[in-house]
Amino acid sequence: MDKVKSSKDWDLIIKGSTSLFDLKFNELWQYRDLLLLFVKRDFVSFYKQTVLGPLWFFIQPLFTTIIFSFVFGNLAGISTDGLPKYLFYLTGITSWNYFSDCLTKTSTVFKDNASIFGKVYFPRLIMPLSIVVSNLIRFGVQLLLMVLMMVYFYFFPVSGTSFHLTNGLFLFPFLVLLMAVLGLGLGLIITAMTTKYRDLTFLVTFGVQLLMYATTVIYPLSYAREKGYGFIVELNPMTGIIECFRYAFLGKGEFTIGSLSYSVITTLIVLMLGILIFNKTEKNFVDTI
Repeated sequence: MDKVKSSKDWDLIIKGSTSLFDLKFNELWQYRDLLLLFVKRDFVSFYKQTVLGPLWFFIQPLFTTIIFSFVFGNLAGISTDGLPKYLFYLTGITSWNYFSDCLTKTSTVFKDNASIFGKVYFPRLIMPLSIVVSNLIRFGVQLLLMVLMMVYFYFFPVSGTSFHLTNGLFLFPFLVLLMAVLGLGLGLIITAMTTKYRDLTFLVTFGVQLLMYATTVIYPLSYAREKGYGFIVELNPMTGIIECFRYAFLGKGEFTIGSLSYSVITTLIVLMLGILIFNKTEKNFVDTI
């Protein structure tokens, strides 16, 4: 009769009950090939049946920039701190789009992938991480559009405006990481809550659009302070990130070490809460979704 295997004889043991702080980060590295497959799937499936395909990466921010420039720059007459209107709005839109895409798509992970989660085991964090990585492709294309527009305005400057690159460019990889982590953390919290409260899925997209107006995407922080609500805008951790992003590429913006430190601390707290809540919910979400 064969000897019964002990727990030490198995390569992987799946347990139904584990500690809340047992996050198993080592498994994420072991499943890195699966992460790449999910990234490829997200990119291909999203644009497979579209006529223009990846060109939408250019079209969406370009049209949004034109509309913002007309409505907020021309009609409303909101200051852009001496920067060309198109560049001012495009820098804000580029950074905000990456954050909002990470948040909105991560916030529906459990609902969108319930059938996969219920059939096979793999580290559940692989799925939201793949969303963050796949969104980098879109961010990279939009960043290229921003650089091309910077080149255009460098050779064909608008009277009364100016911009220049700064040493803040060295912070660029760190800023991208902050945007990704903040969107991921908030998305993990929301997706965990949607397993019981489905109404949140309808509120997320609308809420993110409203949140944009509480960030310095369509107006500079100096304008918000002038109007008396700058302290409210500064409570949004994305404000410090966008201001630093704009300062790095255009040389204008209310960038301070204090504001960026606040964004970093808030982002780390949100990420830790998101991972802990996600880790707790993923153990029994199949029974409630």
